[in-house]
Amino acid sequence: MGLGAGGSLGSTDSCPMQDWEQRQEEDTLLIERILLLVRNVLHVPPDPAEEQGVDGDASVHDRVLWALHISGMDDLLKFLASAPAEQQWALHVLEIISLMFRDQSPEQLAAVGQGQGGAECREDTRELQSLRQREQAEQRARVLQRPSRHSRFRGSYVIQGLKAIGEHDVVFHKGLHNLRSYSHDLGKETHRVPRRRWAP
Repeated sequence: MGLGAGGSLGSTDSCPMQDWEQRQEEDTLLIERILLLVRNVLHVPPDPAEEQGVDGDASVHDRVLWALHISGMDDLLKFLASAPAEQQWALHVLEIISLMFRDQSPEQLAAVGQGQGGAECREDTRELQSLRQREQAEQRARVLQRPSRHSRFRGSYVIQGLKAIGEHDVVFHKGLHNLRSYSHDLGKETHRVPRRRWAP
C-alpha cells in the first residue's frame, strides 16, 4: 500500500509512494497524521468488562489488527520500515509494531513458532508416512493380483513362407489364435452372386 499525492490509500502498483523530494508539506503531514491515528487506535487499553466472550474469541485489539491487515496497512508499515528514504517514520512504525504485539510475551511468540508447530509437524509427518506405506502395500497387492500377460495379446506377425502380393511375406495383424483360419480373402468384401447366375 502507498500514499499518493491526494493522501488516499492505494496499492503500491497503481499509486506508488512519492519520493520525499517531490512530496509537499501537506503530504508529509498527512502521512504523519495517519501513522499517529493508527498508533493511538492501537494504544487504547483493553476493557475486560466489555470483552467478555467465549474462550478463543478474538479481542477488540485482535479485530483491529485484522482490519489493518485486510486494508493493507501492514504492507505499508513494512514498506516504511524497510525503505531507506523513509527513515523519518521509523519511530512511528516502531511504536505501532510494539503496540501490535503488546498483549504477547516473547515466550508466547517463540512458542507459537516452534513448540506447538513442531509437534504438529511431527504428527503430520507420521500420518503421511503411514498413508504412504498403506498406499505402497495396496499397489503391491494390485500387482500380485494382476496376471502377468493378458490372453488377447495382439500384434503384427510375419508369416514366413507365405507370400503376399509381390515378393514379401504376409504380415498378419490378428491374434495368434486366429492364425489357423487365415486366408488371402480375409478382410475382403464378398460379392453376392444372384441365384439365377449360379452354375447348374
